[in-house]
Amino acid sequence: MATFLYKLGRLSFRRRHVVALIWVALLTLAGVGAAGAPAAGNSSFSIPGTEAQKAFDLLEQRFPGTSADGATARVVFKAPSGEKMTDPGNKATVQDTVEELSDGSEVVRVTDPYQAKAVSKDGTIAYAQVSYKVSGMELDDAAKDALKDSAQDARKAGLTVEIGGDALQAVPHTGSSEVIGIAVAAVVLVITFGSLVAAGLPLLTALIGVGIGVSAITGLASALDLGTTTSTLAMMIGLAVGIDYALFIVSRYRAELAEGREREEAAGRAVGTAGSAVVFAGLTVVIALVGLSVVNIPMLTKMGIAAAGTVAIAVLIALTMVPALLGYAGRKVKPMGEKGKLLGRAKKEQDRPAKPNLGTRWASFVVRRPLAVLLLGVIGLGAAAVPATSLELGLPDDGSQPTSTTQRRAYDLLSEGFGPGFNGPLMVVVDAKNSDDPKAVFTETGDEIKGLKDVVTVTPAQPNKAGDTATITVVPGSKPSSVTTENLVHGIRDAGADIKADTDANVLVTGSTAMNIDVSEKLNDALVPYLVLVVGLAFLLLIVVFRSILVPLKAALGFLLSVMAALGAVVAVFQWGWLSGLMGVEQTGPVMSMMPIFMVGVVFGLAMDYEVFLVTRMREAYVHGEKPAQAVVTGFRHGARVVTAAAVIMMAVFAGFIGSSESMVKMIGFGLAIAVFFDAFIVRMAIVPAVLALLGRKAWWLPKWLDRALPNVDVEGEGLRTRTDRGDEDRELVRA
Repeated sequence: MATFLYKLGRLSFRRRHVVALIWVALLTLAGVGAAGAPAAGNSSFSIPGTEAQKAFDLLEQRFPGTSADGATARVVFKAPSGEKMTDPGNKATVQDTVEELSDGSEVVRVTDPYQAKAVSKDGTIAYAQVSYKVSGMELDDAAKDALKDSAQDARKAGLTVEIGGDALQAVPHTGSSEVIGIAVAAVVLVITFGSLVAAGLPLLTALIGVGIGVSAITGLASALDLGTTTSTLAMMIGLAVGIDYALFIVSRYRAELAEGREREEAAGRAVGTAGSAVVFAGLTVVIALVGLSVVNIPMLTKMGIAAAGTVAIAVLIALTMVPALLGYAGRKVKPMGEKGKLLGRAKKEQDRPAKPNLGTRWASFVVRRPLAVLLLGVIGLGAAAVPATSLELGLPDDGSQPTSTTQRRAYDLLSEGFGPGFNGPLMVVVDAKNSDDPKAVFTETGDEIKGLKDVVTVTPAQPNKAGDTATITVVPGSKPSSVTTENLVHGIRDAGADIKADTDANVLVTGSTAMNIDVSEKLNDALVPYLVLVVGLAFLLLIVVFRSILVPLKAALGFLLSVMAALGAVVAVFQWGWLSGLMGVEQTGPVMSMMPIFMVGVVFGLAMDYEVFLVTRMREAYVHGEKPAQAVVTGFRHGARVVTAAAVIMMAVFAGFIGSSESMVKMIGFGLAIAVFFDAFIVRMAIVPAVLALLGRKAWWLPKWLDRALPNVDVEGEGLRTRTDRGDEDRELVRA
């Protein structure tokens, strides 16, 4: 592989005009496709195999035209102090609003609060529910404007009016903090390279890669039903790995220049050595992201595949576009050890004695005190992971919105007037098609549910035209995200199993609350198989890369430590409320149900990035004759500075998404940023060298039979070294 990539690097350097033209053409093509494509909607949220999804599908069949998965809006009215919603003036205002809302072309129906008994017991709060034919993200702007205008008209009459539900769902934005993250990355690159040109190369190539990836996602969003969050996460991961991969290539290029090689040769060797690490690091990230498909949640699968595609583009750009741009930069990219005028040192400091860099000094300290460093790192991460034992999972509702939004204020008004469970009603679907007396089954089901704990209201069964299926609305006494409500859902399903045994009727529980519970359980059940698949495949890949059993095992165990510590930090901030004000978390609650499995996938891929980049330099030194302890120090001397810069950049990019208005993006941005910190600076920079120092030569042990069976991918560039050294000897003979 090293030889092939060496040739690719030299070719890209030499044919830089063609390479640059190809990537610019791809960017232009993707941009044109994105500009002409229909706007992305909200990805349809279907969870195959869950009871809630089966109930939704049954409703579509038995209640045609009801748009069970269409958008809903709850227009909540509150009377002025000292007045009631039943007062003639207030009642007239509400009825005018209901009539106005009914005129929309996408409206299925609007309930009148006074006919539907949707007035609180104290008479101060009422609500009208609006049902639409399409989802919230598919609603026309005219429909949303009409909803807002009707509320504004009621406000002018003196009522407090807020709108809840998903009808006003908006495209999430990330805010200025994303730009700050990129700015921090630029500063780190300038400090690392001491040159604006060298620092600009990774940023430029990463932006080109992300531009192609996100534009392609935008162009295909409507055809493939990709949600708006898909492109945001692809941009987040693509930016981080794109900058890092280019950073490693440019750093190795400067190191090769420092050894006196010509620029084309240095580019070829940089791609042949560091490029091999980029390929395998990228493969681990792609495996982790594509592996999300085992969860069998279409939205999560699409997010993973889209992000994996962006990572693949980042790898290809690092291997081709980076050496091409190095050819354009020429002498503006200095050899390692030679700083540009930007930092005040224009010449290489050859006259001064070589001073060990910080990475060398740190590695030497760890090698001398490996056990103490190992214990300190493990205990520290273990302490950070403690909050993860209190992890509660759920999906966000309007209760997690900022208090400045009308959705959150409507949520609070409904809780005040009708109780916390009113914001998460359960829909029970009774399929009595195979029973002898459907009406009796509907009555029996309602009576059974009334006898369960935490039930506030059970509406009479509403049968379809055929009379074989009915819906029953159940209002819990607890808020939607509570454990008590989850227990109620399981209680109804248990009662439904008894009813089925007696009457052969199916009782299904659905609605957004039940769907959230089913999603959380599905993700929990999939976590272990996902870990086995992803870690297993990456473990086999790393055996091929490092030709060792213990090094990949240590890499996997270190990852588990860092991801558990990161989950602990997420629980502490988003569930317990620690530093929540600093992070812009206005409402604490359960952690996003897909957060753990998504974090596992992404963090594993990124953790293996640092493992590959750092340990391949150690492996390279070891196979070239250095003792194990010295190889650890050599690896840090060459790689610690660059890995540190890469980690800081990745943290800055991820942290930039904490400013997102989308709670899922905010949580993932924080989780990934803190996970990178734990993994890069504690696991890879402390625990890894400590373990390697303790293991000595055993770290690189591989059974002879396995050594013969494994393909030789030559990540260390041994074949490349032999090839170029032979070429140097031939050139010397020609000169002689």
